[in-house]
Amino acid sequence: MIKKISFALIIISVLLAACAASSRNLRSPELPVPAAITSVQNVESAGLAPAPAEKSAYALDQTVASVDRLVIKNASLSIAVNDPLKSMDTISHMAEAMGGFVVTADMYQQSLSNGVKVPQVSMTIRVPAERLDEALTTIKAETDQPIISENESSQDVTAEYTDLNSRLTNLQAAEKQLQEIMASATRTEDVLSVYSQLVSVREQIEVIKGQMQYYEQSAKLSSISIQLIANAAVQPLTIAGWQPAGVAKEALQSLINTLQSIANFSIRMAILYIPVLLVIFVPIGLIIWGIVSLVRRGRKPKVTPTPTPEA
Repeated sequence: MIKKISFALIIISVLLAACAASSRNLRSPELPVPAAITSVQNVESAGLAPAPAEKSAYALDQTVASVDRLVIKNASLSIAVNDPLKSMDTISHMAEAMGGFVVTADMYQQSLSNGVKVPQVSMTIRVPAERLDEALTTIKAETDQPIISENESSQDVTAEYTDLNSRLTNLQAAEKQLQEIMASATRTEDVLSVYSQLVSVREQIEVIKGQMQYYEQSAKLSSISIQLIANAAVQPLTIAGWQPAGVAKEALQSLINTLQSIANFSIRMAILYIPVLLVIFVPIGLIIWGIVSLVRRGRKPKVTPTPTPEA
């Protein structure tokens, strides 16, 4: 009985080592997280469930054949709008109406060269993958200016997902074998050894299920990163290169800035600089004046009285 248990443990250890090696190969630096994943068909109807227990745990060819192609799709867009806050609300309602949601939405103030502050918005939304183009068209309709920047990217992750599914099948088979061994074990040390390996296998199963669930849930949604910039923050387009109104505006703004600087300096001079100079230099001046006065008095010649002649 002990020999059977030891032999079974050796087989399962080899199986777990193979799964660990597959886990190291799965980690691809090109895979962005988070990202939206689209597929040709719904992943839930693609037959990705683990193979039944009676099938071989190593039937990888059958698993590969049952997996549809999964493609990660991302989009980013930067546009100039009249009112970034209003456009943010419009885009948020659009995402919810399409069955998606807002991931993040941040609003901050940008200071222009004339000192005016205008709002800007940075947000990320998720929409159904099949309506990605429709969502981008709706977002672009928020502006009548040329698009500042636009980018779409995609990445095929079918191999990674297939490997996850194969590892899950192998680990579930190992879990079943460990449970059978544990049920037939009689010695305490054998039970503890099998239980330790069973806990490790179950932990790996939960991790893989979580990764696969992330793919399956994200397969229905695409991610769009959006930058909403106020029109006032965007420089106007010019053809001839000369804009008298713009030059006059800049000159007036420069004059105002110069006058403000002079006024600020005058206020500082009257309130800060002059009192400080008086406190520092008045005592020094009094000391110098006293020393000079003493020196002058010391240098004055003594006057000898002239004797009066006697009659």
